[in-house]
Amino acid sequence: MANSSLSLRFTIIFSLSLSTAYSFSSSSSSSPVFFKPFSLSSRPKAPKATPSDILTLLGDTRRASTVDPSVANELNSCFKFLAPFTPNGLKMVPQSCSHRKSLCFNTNGARTRTEENELIWWPPQSVLDLARFAFDSRQNTEAFHLALDPTVIPVPDVEGSKEDRCQLTRTPYGFRFISEEFNSYLEFLFDLIVARAPAVGLNVSLNRYDFFHGHLFLDTDSGRLGILFHAKEYPAFDKEVFPYNMGYCQKGSNVTYDDSMNLRNILWLAPLPSDSTEAWEASGVLVVLDARPGGIIYRDIVPEYVKFVRTIYEDDFGEVVADVNYLDVGDVSPNYQLFIC
Repeated sequence: MANSSLSLRFTIIFSLSLSTAYSFSSSSSSSPVFFKPFSLSSRPKAPKATPSDILTLLGDTRRASTVDPSVANELNSCFKFLAPFTPNGLKMVPQSCSHRKSLCFNTNGARTRTEENELIWWPPQSVLDLARFAFDSRQNTEAFHLALDPTVIPVPDVEGSKEDRCQLTRTPYGFRFISEEFNSYLEFLFDLIVARAPAVGLNVSLNRYDFFHGHLFLDTDSGRLGILFHAKEYPAFDKEVFPYNMGYCQKGSNVTYDDSMNLRNILWLAPLPSDSTEAWEASGVLVVLDARPGGIIYRDIVPEYVKFVRTIYEDDFGEVVADVNYLDVGDVSPNYQLFIC
C-alpha cells in the first residue's frame, strides 16, 4: 500500500502434533515392543506457492516447468492477462514498428490493439536497454538510480490531498527518468491498464483514491525488471463492509469495497534478457493477479494481516527500486504527471 497504508505486521504460528505409542509384552519376551509414533507432521505437506513461482511461470517455458505442477495449475487459474501471454516469444519480434524504437501511433494518432500488445511484449528500445542494464547490475540495485534525472520535482497538491493532510508519495518530491521515452512508456502502462482492466472484471480510475501508483522492483535472482501496480488503494470507510480507518488519504474516497478488490494487484514484467547471449529469454507481460478467497494467491501469498485488502507486497518479488506515481495535479482539468519516488 502507499505511505499511509496499514503497517502492522504480525505472525501467527500454529502447531499441532499428535503422537501415540503402543506397547505390549510378548509371552516369549520380557522386553516391551514399541510401535513407531504416528505424527500429523509426518504427513506430506501440500506445496505452497511463492511470489518467485509467479515470476517463474511468467518467464520462459523451460523455467516454468520447474514449478510444482499442482502449484502451477492453481496459479495459472489466477492469471488474468491484459495482453496475450507469449512464453518464449522470441519469434514474435514485431515488424510493424521497427524493433519498438518508439511509442508508435498510426496516422490517426492512435494505436491498434495489436500495436499495444507488441508494446507490452517488446517495449521501446529505451525500456529494453534499462531492462538489460538492470539485469547486468542486479547485484547492485543502487546503480539503477543512474537512470534518473537528478532534477528534484516537488509533488504539488493532488486532488485536494494537502487540505486533507494526505501525502500520497513516499517523499514530498520526485524525479523522472532521463529517457523521456521511458517516462512515456510508464504513462502508457497506466492508461492501458485503465482501458483493458474492465475486460477482466476490474474497473479502475486514475485518481488518488483508486489507481495512481506502482512499485518498480528487480528480481535479483533472475535479473528481471517489473512493476507491481496497486489499484483500489483507499476504499471508502463503511461500517458494514469496510470498517477500517486508513488515515487522512482515505477521507473523501468513493472507492467501493467489493469483489473487484481481489484484482487490485497488477503485474508488469519487462522482457527477460538472456544470461549468455544478447537475445531475450522471455517477452514482456501485463497481468492481473486474482487474489480471490479460496485461491492459491490469497491462501499462500497475501499476508494474513492484509487479506481484507488482498495486498501483495512488492518486496516479495524482489528488491524495490522506486515508486512510480501517476498523479493528477491539474487545478481545473486533469493534468497527469509522473513522479518517481
